[in-house]
Amino acid sequence: MSEQAQANIGVVGLAVMGSNLARNLASREGNTVAVYNRTYARTEELLREHPEAEFIGSRDIDGFVASLAKPRTAIIMVQAGKGTDAVIDQLVERFEPGDIIVDGGNANFHDTIRREKAISPTGIHFVGAGTTPSGAATAPRSRPTAPATDEGARYAWTTSTPPSPRLSPARG
Repeated sequence: MSEQAQANIGVVGLAVMGSNLARNLASREGNTVAVYNRTYARTEELLREHPEAEFIGSRDIDGFVASLAKPRTAIIMVQAGKGTDAVIDQLVERFEPGDIIVDGGNANFHDTIRREKAISPTGIHFVGAGTTPSGAATAPRSRPTAPATDEGARYAWTTSTPPSPRLSPARG
């Protein structure tokens, strides 16, 4: 798929949790999902295994950011710690005020608070949201890992997470 197409939400990190979340999001009516993994072979594998999802795959972080409609929303599903910090730094360099970064990993709440404080002055919204696997049809589900401490983070949480249909579990 073209990296210039406009996805309404993106997922960075395509191991089991990230790829399942991307598939879950793509199954929701109205969603177009951009996907990126630092190892492009993993992105290619997801695109090949799930053509029905119509993912927008990117070879690099710049292509991923370009594929997202503004205001951009990216969910990070990489290993907690330095990997998450590295992806956040890459996104903050490229995102604009009003864009949203959601850390969907299993971060320590102290890290979530630190990240929110560091990102908030940029005008980029940040939400720390852990994920809980709960079966292929509904997994992963999101939950806040730390309270939103500023108005921008509260806005980002309500815009990009349940009860929004973009992340709510399948019904039926």
